[in-house]
Amino acid sequence: MSKQLFELMQQQQITEAFPTKKQVQSNAQQFANDLIENGEQDKLEMFAQAVRINEALSIVTDTLKKSLPAENFEVYGIKGQYRNGGETLNYSEDWLYAELQEKLKERAELIKVATKTKDPVYDSNGVEVTKVSTTSRKDSLVVSY
Repeated sequence: MSKQLFELMQQQQITEAFPTKKQVQSNAQQFANDLIENGEQDKLEMFAQAVRINEALSIVTDTLKKSLPAENFEVYGIKGQYRNGGETLNYSEDWLYAELQEKLKERAELIKVATKTKDPVYDSNGVEVTKVSTTSRKDSLVVSY
């Protein structure tokens, strides 16, 4: 099945020799729009094939990337720049920072309880815990296989 989508992409020159990033994006967008608009292909089947191809290419890309030497390169218009990882401070090793983080977690739990209940909720200092508003998350499609 994935072969069918790949062949369709080749026919539309999505994978033409060495296009720029913008050309790839533009061609891919046009290809997807054409698939949707012409109605000749089942959208669910094409989506499933695209997910499989994306998964396979992701693994190939990651595996090849791990095998590359730690040096800069430019091939077929693709540039790779090696960077050292750097260092990150371990803030949690500071007792005050760790204590404040723990208090923030506890406060977050109190706010959750206060927001869900009708009655006022008070913290250990006798201060009423504020009921906060919520922000809706964007709907999404979860895909697995």
